Amino acid sequence: QVTLVESGGGLAQAGGSLRLSCVASGITFSTHAMAWYRQVPGKQRELVAAISRGLSTNYGGSVKGRFTISRDNAKNTVYLQMNSLKPEDTAVYYCNADPVGMTWFGNPSKESYWGQGTQVTVSS
Repeated sequence: QVTLVESGGGLAQAGGSLRLSCVASGITFSTHAMAWYRQVPGKQRELVAAISRGLSTNYGGSVKGRFTISRDNAKNTVYLQMNSLKPEDTAVYYCNADPVGMTWFGNPSKESYWGQGTQVTVSS
């Protein structure tokens, strides 16, 4: 059984920082591209950041320079360090693991797996 468990969400003030973690089990983590997405009610899900098996990264335009994605294959974990948070970063953040790798382009394959999401709320 594949599970992705996100943690680290919560309430932060504008300008502050949060660090999200996603621990994967049931997959060969190192062979999957990993990504973070976010969604606000009534809006489409958007790619926040992705990291390939080879550690190449891709960021959504609104978070470039503020967020950093990283992975630790030994711990089956992907991280999202979020700095200089803004109220518009408020969303549910989801972890995605994609064996095909398409999630790196913001287009997760149907074979990919999702976490349950963690709420991030940024107050002004």
